[in-house]
Amino acid sequence: MNERRTEILIAAIGLIADEGYASLSMRALARVVGMKLGSLQYHFRSSDELLKAIVGFVSASYDESFAELRKNTKQNPRQNKAHPSLEEIVAFVMDDKVGANIVSDKLWPQLWAMQQVEPLVSDLVEDIYSTYLKVLQQALRNVGASAPRAEALLLMSMLEGSTIFLGEGRRWQKDGKAVRRSVLEYIEHRYGETTS
Repeated sequence: MNERRTEILIAAIGLIADEGYASLSMRALARVVGMKLGSLQYHFRSSDELLKAIVGFVSASYDESFAELRKNTKQNPRQNKAHPSLEEIVAFVMDDKVGANIVSDKLWPQLWAMQQVEPLVSDLVEDIYSTYLKVLQQALRNVGASAPRAEALLLMSMLEGSTIFLGEGRRWQKDGKAVRRSVLEYIEHRYGETTS
């Protein structure tokens, strides 16, 4: 992806996160990035193409970060395992280092709202969650969970829902570290030590 296109996508994400998804239009985005509408349409011919690119960018950001987690897991000489543990996956999601770059605590609630009115966004976001679900299911199978799919959906709901309550500027943001600790304690209590 070229640098200018990436800058435009980051600006679009910022616009959605700061002003809400209803504020995203090709004209508004052109204004934000300081270009004429025709120049913006050179990079993204339509709103649908822009929406696909935004969700694709978010998805690729998480995919790259998760690939790094997998790589680090395989390269750790103290561990002899091919996949991240359940605890590592949950910590990865809760720490959301990728999200810091794409203001995910503000972006995801907007994407959830967009899903209700934009079928295209709904399909793309569900693709992201489908990948996430498979990874969690595998980790749960590895620890002997009795219902890996149901338990993965439960964990996904809990972890994604925390964005609503613990995101930047939210009333309970200061409780984020304690919630993270509690979730990891729940994982250890429910599934035993999963990091070894």
